[in-house]
Amino acid sequence: MGNIVAIVGRPNVGKSTLYNRLIGERQAIIDDTSGVTRDRKYGISEWNGKKFTVIDTGGFVHGSDDVFESAIRSQVRIAIEEATLMIFMVDVMTGITDLDEEVAQLLRKAEKPVILVVNKVDNHRRMLEANEFWSMGFEHTHFLSSLTGSGTGEVLDLVTELIQDDPPMELDIPKFAILGQPNVGKSSLTNALLGEERNIVTDIAGTTRDSIHSRYQKFDKDFLIIDTAGMRKKARVHEDLEFYSVMRAIKAMEEADVCILMIDAQTGMEAQDMSIFSLALKRNKGIVILVNKWDLVDKETNTARDYERALRSRIAPFNDIPIVFTSVVNKQRILKSIEVALEVHENRNRKIKTSALNDFMLEVIDKNPPPSNRGRFAKIKFITQLPTYYPAFAFFCNNPKYIKTDYKNFLENQLRKEFNFTGTPIGIFFRQK
Repeated sequence: MGNIVAIVGRPNVGKSTLYNRLIGERQAIIDDTSGVTRDRKYGISEWNGKKFTVIDTGGFVHGSDDVFESAIRSQVRIAIEEATLMIFMVDVMTGITDLDEEVAQLLRKAEKPVILVVNKVDNHRRMLEANEFWSMGFEHTHFLSSLTGSGTGEVLDLVTELIQDDPPMELDIPKFAILGQPNVGKSSLTNALLGEERNIVTDIAGTTRDSIHSRYQKFDKDFLIIDTAGMRKKARVHEDLEFYSVMRAIKAMEEADVCILMIDAQTGMEAQDMSIFSLALKRNKGIVILVNKWDLVDKETNTARDYERALRSRIAPFNDIPIVFTSVVNKQRILKSIEVALEVHENRNRKIKTSALNDFMLEVIDKNPPPSNRGRFAKIKFITQLPTYYPAFAFFCNNPKYIKTDYKNFLENQLRKEFNFTGTPIGIFFRQK
């Protein structure tokens, strides 16, 4: 399972600022007004050779202060169930509050590592005041100033020490995660595929109760479906549902080779779908988009074509992705979507012979060399595919730093055209030769 690090705590203790430091980008808007962290809630952090997903739980709380308290409690409970590690953030300026005490009590019962981070410790007096937080009894307690960033490195060191490397999954068959917002039809798709023939479903030992792993073995096809939908039917308030489903999506995505992103034909690609899409891209997963409930859309001439065109411009620049229109209820194009996912899996594992790669690409480069940069030229001499789990290529050249993004995109498009990498992200690296 992928490692998820959740930042929990009261509003305004500095969760977003720490989140930005951990993922190394100013991704969230930072503002002192409660509930402003709207746009970015989760991202990838890489430290000491380990990759993990960081979730800023503050981004999932909406409403007034009294709603906040209950929302925070339930979020902490979800984080305890779902995350690998919790960063519990408190504020030295307010001291230990009742809500901090309540959260601490919940976290102390957790069987998972907790790092207590005391924020805003940026002068000697506050350093002394911060000592009061040792009384909360957390073995891992750190003082930091997330505004200046001092102390963040130590927290990251500790995070990578406390999280485990993922054990590889036993079965060497394609793994598909079915992702999407609640009620888009994820479970119905799984059920339609597996039918009532439960004998083709084998429960695989060692998988968690968080997602259902079903093995599909029919029509000469063999793959795993990771379905995250509707596991615990607890009555949760609306915003927790969002938090909960995001946690689920991230966990399923970590295990998968190809993400099947289901969107509702009537609402189109919404902000949360885009977040899941960009996370799958960052994780270099194969992607297929299923536009479900297509039977409910009013049809006119070229509707599917126009819809697809609009969708591709929404997900640009990476729009070399298969889009399948389905109606799971009417069992329309369900097998088609699986065939497409299997093709994407094949594309993601495609290895190109070095000779074929150089024959084709060097000719392309010869006709369209990299543009000069301030009178200096980069000359590409040799290309090789890297031994990574997704398609990635090294271009050896004399001045890698003079090659701009536009040219990199041009090379990627040429590779896609010639060798078929539809549905899978490609890595392109320029190395000094």
